[in-house]
Amino acid sequence: MQNDQLDGLLALKLVAEKRNFTAAANELGISASAVSQAIKQLEGRLGVALLNRTTRSTSLTEAGDRFLTQAGPALEQILLALNDVGTYAQKPSGLLRLNMPRLIYPTYLAPLIVSFRKKYPEVSVELFFEDATSDVVESGFDAGIRLSDVLAKDMVAMKLMGPIRWVTAASPKYLNKAGRPKHPKDLLGFDCIVSRIAADRLYDRWEFENKGSDFQVQVKGSLILNDSVMTLKAAMDGLGIMYASEDAIKDKVESGKLEIILNQYAATSAGFYLYYPKRSQVLPKLRAFIDHLKSQGV
Repeated sequence: MQNDQLDGLLALKLVAEKRNFTAAANELGISASAVSQAIKQLEGRLGVALLNRTTRSTSLTEAGDRFLTQAGPALEQILLALNDVGTYAQKPSGLLRLNMPRLIYPTYLAPLIVSFRKKYPEVSVELFFEDATSDVVESGFDAGIRLSDVLAKDMVAMKLMGPIRWVTAASPKYLNKAGRPKHPKDLLGFDCIVSRIAADRLYDRWEFENKGSDFQVQVKGSLILNDSVMTLKAAMDGLGIMYASEDAIKDKVESGKLEIILNQYAATSAGFYLYYPKRSQVLPKLRAFIDHLKSQGV
């Protein structure tokens, strides 16, 4: 539907209700002549008169009454939809959809989500946990949270936390049985729990540092998982060595369920970023979330 068609329908509806061109024009914020012109154009497209006009009164013709009876409810729905969508540009509201790795939520994000919901009760939040990289735009998310090295170049990125220290860990039960590697290259002789980060991609090149130099070791294992929480459980169950952020497994280490190994070779990354598409206008719900993160010292 073209804009002028919608204008003509709205003008016709208001004139029919108010029986007056000037009153309809005042509500639309345009001139009475513009209202008249819009209706004439609509009548021209339909090929039938919709209004009876005299110097004293204005009323619908039979065709106009029939047309408005049929089109009126649909027009009301359009107006309601326009008004509803307009609220998105005025205040934070609606559903904020965020995509993030599962394991970082309890460690980093949970308190921020709680305080955000208290501050903006009209914004509902959907958290979709996914360890694999994904296209947040194609999947309908407002924003995602990922490491800096997997972000697409056409995204706006805001740092949330970091630097992040990455460590290898396993259960004491597994290490007492299999031994403890002394160097990352020794991992080639151990069962490592490998993560799948895409349908066709494994994260099996674990990163390490030694005296300021970065290097990788391509590990192997008999267990491949695409869920970081399940990876953590598998490691605690003694199924092999895992690779994770130190903060994410801190409580498991302190409780004795996991033991960090090769600590002197732990690598450090820039951290996790909130990322979202480059747009001329960021919706208020996402802007409010970004401002809230900043107010919390993120």
